[in-house]
Amino acid sequence: MNKIEILSPCGGLDSVYAAVRNGADAVYLGAKDFSARASAHNFDIDELSAAVKYCHASGVKVYLALNTLIFDDEMDRALELVKNAAKCDIDALITQDIGLAQAVRKLVPGLKLHASTQMSVHTLSGAKALKELGFSRVVLAREMTKAEIKHIADNCDIELEVFVHGALCMCVSGQCYMSAMLGGRSANRGMCAQPCRLPFAVSNSTHALSLKDNSLVEYIKELGDLGVTSAKIEGRMKRPEYVASATKACVQMRDNGFVDEKTKENLQAVFSRTGFTDGYYTDNRGHAMFGYRKKEDVVSATQKLFKEIRTTYKDELQRVQVGFDLKIEVDKPISLTVTDGKNSISVTSSNVVEKANNAPASEEKLTPYLSKTGDTPFKVGEINIDINGDAFVSAKDINALRRDALEKLRKLREKWHNYEIFDLSFADLLPENRTQKSNTKKQRARVKDLNIPESFKDMEYVFAPLFLCDKNADKVKEYIKKGFNIALEIPRGMFSLDEKISNALIRMKALGVTHVLCHNIGAAYLCKELGLFVHFGFAMNIVNSVSLSFAKNYGAKDVELSFELSVDRINALKSEIEIGVISYGYLPLMMTRNCPVKSSELDCASCKKRKKLQDRKNEQFELLCDGTVVEILNCVPLILPFEIYKSKNIDFTVFHFSVENSVENKEKILKNLSEKRNFERFTHGLYLRGVK
Repeated sequence: MNKIEILSPCGGLDSVYAAVRNGADAVYLGAKDFSARASAHNFDIDELSAAVKYCHASGVKVYLALNTLIFDDEMDRALELVKNAAKCDIDALITQDIGLAQAVRKLVPGLKLHASTQMSVHTLSGAKALKELGFSRVVLAREMTKAEIKHIADNCDIELEVFVHGALCMCVSGQCYMSAMLGGRSANRGMCAQPCRLPFAVSNSTHALSLKDNSLVEYIKELGDLGVTSAKIEGRMKRPEYVASATKACVQMRDNGFVDEKTKENLQAVFSRTGFTDGYYTDNRGHAMFGYRKKEDVVSATQKLFKEIRTTYKDELQRVQVGFDLKIEVDKPISLTVTDGKNSISVTSSNVVEKANNAPASEEKLTPYLSKTGDTPFKVGEINIDINGDAFVSAKDINALRRDALEKLRKLREKWHNYEIFDLSFADLLPENRTQKSNTKKQRARVKDLNIPESFKDMEYVFAPLFLCDKNADKVKEYIKKGFNIALEIPRGMFSLDEKISNALIRMKALGVTHVLCHNIGAAYLCKELGLFVHFGFAMNIVNSVSLSFAKNYGAKDVELSFELSVDRINALKSEIEIGVISYGYLPLMMTRNCPVKSSELDCASCKKRKKLQDRKNEQFELLCDGTVVEILNCVPLILPFEIYKSKNIDFTVFHFSVENSVENKEKILKNLSEKRNFERFTHGLYLRGVK
């Protein structure tokens, strides 16, 4: 049976102590830079080194979360951080940026890579792709059901990490652009301003984007039985008392099969959004999952409670078993050996043993002195005492030897790895050859329906939804016969759809449709398996030149860049693959598996896919549902600024049609764009202002 790892969040050293002393098997933390929780205290290199040494001495692993997107002008700094973290002896790196991950494999080949939940992996195909790319573990999307987790565990030999307690974002991690688009603070850069926790109304609901906190604590043993490696607690921005309570609850459930009532109460009190939910895991999505932080949730966390919880990590948890071997012989120094089963340390006294005049040393007298380990992570197992002759031994000598031996063992246990670190810079990772750029911009369109204007014949590609094309194969044939270059778009939300997607791709390939737009690594993996041409979409979050090199090496034809890139950063990219940008469209701000409409107790039949969200400024946000996920679209369309259209680094532009259903509407928009007519309301997005 798999004894699942309990993995705790740490925003500072106090949280490290809280986690380790409450039984965590591993902790994850962020550095001062490139952490998806940028507003947590986080760790400088000296603090990171101290944390690793402390954890390793206690037998606890340390994973560094470097899980944000990295821009070109930051890459050298990120690589330097990885080098320093490897020198600090971290056990794994949690990363979102696919380019950085590939760079780390060259920089520190022995360092394990964990794919952050920010990589949006939620399918078997995604897990297989990451395994193939050298990742040892994937942190699965929080939105997955028990059956979906089991399917991956049964069919892919990669470690799985599942969030078992903590905050739930409404959006699938890595697919949220709301904070960036509405306020310039990117969730993919660790700067999320949490606009989703503000009032968003739909029907009679006031907080349609706020979910209760996730809690799968009661399923921890079940997750271990499914084959999950690690049970992860969310909360690097939360107090040490929260870390202590959540860790204790998870350890109790794993080891004892239950959580005591006091620990349950503490866990509810330290942080809650009107209770907890297990809706994703149990496949019971809907109204009951929604909740927000109310006054009564805040006042329950009293200082008296925090003081009480702090007693759980005031002292060391003695969790590392050691054995002592004491040898005493008259006229020789005392010898004491301590072992943890892997490491051994021997120390000797500076003076020799004298013969006892009376009451010589005995095993019975000396055993109590070797049974104490003080404020250390050690607990005593077997004690062997070998006394030769009538020896006089003082308690002071034995205590001093014991303290010396344990301290040296603790120091020896601090370093677990001996990484080979190569001196590579960002420049070393760039391609020697650059694609020759043309001043002519190719145009593409993405449509959500099959009402395609005649003028789209001139488009390089017209990407249409895979399942819609599969369902209307005859119509697709007609368009192809008329000269349209029809291509396919795999849905961004692929939950439980791998097989259905593969079968549809096979049928479309038989029609001669072989170009496919992919928004996650799992989709790209399926297409490669079927010998189709892969195009990377915006949701792959490609923002740097190293990631562009990865795309080229992976076999992608081209890359649609993240719309979080500014024009200056786009112009600075160095690429041997064609790159493009979205030039028009209502950009998707979120991709959610639970529907915002269900926060109001309405069901799908009542909704009829016509509901909109309204924020506190009375802006309206369209909801686009495909039956698997909901995309929340921006309230105004994006129009590409002229400054970026002139960029010689851009090979193609994309018209992203979503709610513009009629042929006439699409033609009118294209005409207005070509004639540079102003729309009544529009945004230039982040192309000019960029993101933090």
